Amino acid sequence: MLPLPIACVIVFCSSVLAASSKPHIIVIVADDLGWNDVSFHGSDQIPTPNIDALAYNGVVLNNHYVQPLCTPSRAAFLTGKYPIHTGMQHLVILESEPWGLGLEEKILPQRLKDHGYTTHAIGKWHLGFFKKEYTPTFRGFDSHYGYWQGLQDYYTHMAHGTVREHFRYLYSAAFSQLTEELGYDFRRDMEIDWTARGKYSTNLFTDEAVNLIHRHNTSKPMFMYLAHLAVHSGNADNLVQAPDEEVAKFSDIDDPQRRVYAAMMSMMDQSVGKVVTALRQKEMLENSIIIFFSDNGAVTKGAHHPNFGSNYPLRGLKNSPWEGATRCVAAIWSPLIKKPQRVDTHVMHVTDWVPTIYSAIGLNLTELQDVDGHDMWKTISEDADSSRTDLLYNIDPVVNYAAIRRGDWKYIDGTTPAKEDLWYGSSGKDKEYGYDQRLVLNSETAVAIAGVITSMQIKEKELLGKATNKSDFSKQLLKLETISELRKSATVTCPELNPEELHDNTKCKPLESPCLFNVKDDPCEMVNLAKTRPMILMNLEEQLMRVKKTMINIRNTPRDLLADPLNWNDTWIPWQDDEEVKKFKLSLQTPQSSIAVILIGSACAAFVLTLTGIIIHSVRKSNVLKKQSRSANETDKIPSKSMREIEEQRSDEED
Repeated sequence: MLPLPIACVIVFCSSVLAASSKPHIIVIVADDLGWNDVSFHGSDQIPTPNIDALAYNGVVLNNHYVQPLCTPSRAAFLTGKYPIHTGMQHLVILESEPWGLGLEEKILPQRLKDHGYTTHAIGKWHLGFFKKEYTPTFRGFDSHYGYWQGLQDYYTHMAHGTVREHFRYLYSAAFSQLTEELGYDFRRDMEIDWTARGKYSTNLFTDEAVNLIHRHNTSKPMFMYLAHLAVHSGNADNLVQAPDEEVAKFSDIDDPQRRVYAAMMSMMDQSVGKVVTALRQKEMLENSIIIFFSDNGAVTKGAHHPNFGSNYPLRGLKNSPWEGATRCVAAIWSPLIKKPQRVDTHVMHVTDWVPTIYSAIGLNLTELQDVDGHDMWKTISEDADSSRTDLLYNIDPVVNYAAIRRGDWKYIDGTTPAKEDLWYGSSGKDKEYGYDQRLVLNSETAVAIAGVITSMQIKEKELLGKATNKSDFSKQLLKLETISELRKSATVTCPELNPEELHDNTKCKPLESPCLFNVKDDPCEMVNLAKTRPMILMNLEEQLMRVKKTMINIRNTPRDLLADPLNWNDTWIPWQDDEEVKKFKLSLQTPQSSIAVILIGSACAAFVLTLTGIIIHSVRKSNVLKKQSRSANETDKIPSKSMREIEEQRSDEED
């Protein structure tokens, strides 16, 4: 227990922050980030000093669960609801499919705007764009800078179309196949931003975040949703992309695709550092909550957008019910956290963020009667017991799989393709690699947070009016020994079992019969206990049946060929929105609407000028010839006329 004077200081500092304004909320979402691709989880292969510094100074959320795919996870985060309660439970929104997160859903930025927040979305959306009402600036965000689709090229920002046939699961190619559709997808609010072409996505989003922070009016709290493209793959013709100078830093990684992935991860890590530094420079960091998490696990291999990430040692890939797809990287930092610098092992689900943020900033939780999420703020801040005892991984009625957890027990019935059911990815523990804790302490994130902590310690000392032992301060600077302890606690270890040598009774074959795992003792889901714990299996089956009764129909809608960018000057637009279509067509009539129009106009003008010159030259030449001809005729006539006059004159003289 802290001494009474220090406890008073904590209360005083907290009250000062609360009186000044509500906390700024910065949410940074990584795309398809593997469990083992941040170095605070124990891997030495890819250093992530800024993300590590955020996690070590705050709270590592080591049992944070998300949905197995992009669209459902983002919907769950913003609504606080399981996808089965919003119709988002089956796969993702493909490029030419006219559907999105239901407009009846009130999402987090809309709720925060009601309480005075300025709201910004940066990067990926992936919750619908076929009509403008489904896009970010019509759903509570004051601004959006980024793209609407699920992925794109990191430099050209072109997005390929994909298709599935009548929602039938295409096992041979994950769930989708490429089409000929290809279009530009980069926006500032509703306007196409052509200036982004040729610029690296991670840098664009980072610069936008930093600029928004520096321009922010600090009399109002900010909510920033920074959803990176990284480390999702690009289009199929160029899966992994990063600047050459960054790739060169990872020459010790033999696999060239994994090497580029490491550079992509490094660029995102640097982005985190720049955002935290900007908050410090703007004097906003002292009153901020920064959340970092991945929307789902990595795709180490396979046909569905592989990015060569690693979920080691967890089982499975993105788009599966296994831990590798759903138990994902997450951390939070804030000076408001009362017990920082620790690893939290309470189970948390992505739906919990809406009520947790509400609680952290002092809003009334009674506004959230319809959400599935739990308020986890006291658990995060004070290490208090959690009210969450179970969670739903997902129920997909089309693919016909379901997974649920209660306490330490996980039940799986059915699965996605078997190729996603095994163990993949680098351990990051090769002898060529090493972990430098000093990089963490010297990172931009660590430096900025150390500045805030030092300022808080000075205020505490001044308030007490006497010298204070450094161990008595309510907030402590991060130390090397603390890093070692936290990293060890955050590293998941599993028994050295060969899946091929497991006894038939303990092998999981979820397409044949349900499986049961104790994911606390067996986080790698290697030993199926369905036959040895039949009562637990039955109880979880009954619970799953009750949850299924609350599920609504999927919102998925078949592809619309009208969406093809070929119809819209090679861009993706809200093609079913009459107003947007009309505005787009009008823009094509303006020469400034595109370089192509300018070039065509210039060529036409040049042609007209050339043709006019030829005609003028021909007319002038013709006139000259006519004048010359007329002059010649007149010259011929002069002598004959003169002779007549002479003869007449002679005749007159003779008379």
